[in-house]
Amino acid sequence: MLPEPDLARRYEFASTLIEDAGRLALDYFRRVGSLTIHSKGLQDMASEADLAVEAMIRDRLRDRFGEDSFLGEESGLDRAAGSAGIWVVDPIDGTQPFVCGLPNWCVSIAYVHGDELSFGLVNNPAAHELFAGALWQAATRNNEEIRPHGGASVADGLTYLGASPRVGPEQVVPVLDRLMRAGGMFVRGGSGALGLCDVACGRLVGYVEPHINSWDCLGAIAVLRSAGCSVNDYLTGDALLKGNRIVAGPPAIFDELDAILG
Repeated sequence: MLPEPDLARRYEFASTLIEDAGRLALDYFRRVGSLTIHSKGLQDMASEADLAVEAMIRDRLRDRFGEDSFLGEESGLDRAAGSAGIWVVDPIDGTQPFVCGLPNWCVSIAYVHGDELSFGLVNNPAAHELFAGALWQAATRNNEEIRPHGGASVADGLTYLGASPRVGPEQVVPVLDRLMRAGGMFVRGGSGALGLCDVACGRLVGYVEPHINSWDCLGAIAVLRSAGCSVNDYLTGDALLKGNRIVAGPPAIFDELDAILG
């Protein structure tokens, strides 16, 4: 399947842009102890690296595709009049691990055309891993094709259990209980996008989270779908701006994961 020329141009541009953004973010990471950190609320923060990386991405996209809208975690929505496409960007997904000196953070860029997620890229420069997925091609990690876990239940591997200050323990603890009673075990690394990509490449058997923001997951959802994973219909209602629940995993395990999230 060949992409439309306009989508191909955007994908090629984004592929270069996310590597440049990763290099900028990694430069900040190497001197993280000297960065200015701002609190956005309980267990939610932004560093000067988040702001600088998002500004670089936003400005370059505006220069090249000024007719497109833009949604960034830090700067919010910039809606272009008459636009049919929107870029959804998280400059550093996993800011808390980032400022703690942990390597599990990434840059995420997705492109939504109309109501359809066209492609997404997730770059973890600290681990030298770049994930990519698009409607017209198989998902890759560092240009090598990836596929999900071959297990038949959550008992066959590890499941990423996402959580955030936006949901209370009453929304998370029962999920953990159901997961463990099904014979599963959980992990959480601080970056939803990377957790989802770990499902796409078979490191994890699934991902469940009661609520996740679009900039944290759309890039990875594109990777998941291109890898052959099943994902709930995330972009429903106001999910682009207000977030949604997410369930992702191999087709054989999806229904079990969905029931576990509840």
